[in-house]
Amino acid sequence: MALAEAVSWVGLLIGMYFKYLGSPRTEIGVKVFGMTHGLVFIAFVITALLAGIAYSWSASTWLLALLGSIVPLGSVIFLIWADRTAKLGADARRRASVTASPRPVDSLPTTT
Repeated sequence: MALAEAVSWVGLLIGMYFKYLGSPRTEIGVKVFGMTHGLVFIAFVITALLAGIAYSWSASTWLLALLGSIVPLGSVIFLIWADRTAKLGADARRRASVTASPRPVDSLPTTT
């Protein structure tokens, strides 16, 4: 959803360029990408709300997710940050805990 939201943002920005500055000036890009971005934006916000509930996000994580949907390409930046900080589920938490806590020396495999 984050990638689709970012792509639709870029499409809308390109459409706005051609509407106001392009040659020839046309509104087709804004009409197409405006509706597309609106729908994808709503889907991203709903997905972020559901993820926040499922993964018990803090208020600051919720705020970052919603701000990420407003800033162009912010949803992708939020997604990368959320993945790196293990905000996206058990697999991410498990990876973070494995890299954060090395195995004790006596649990290392021995060779004979």
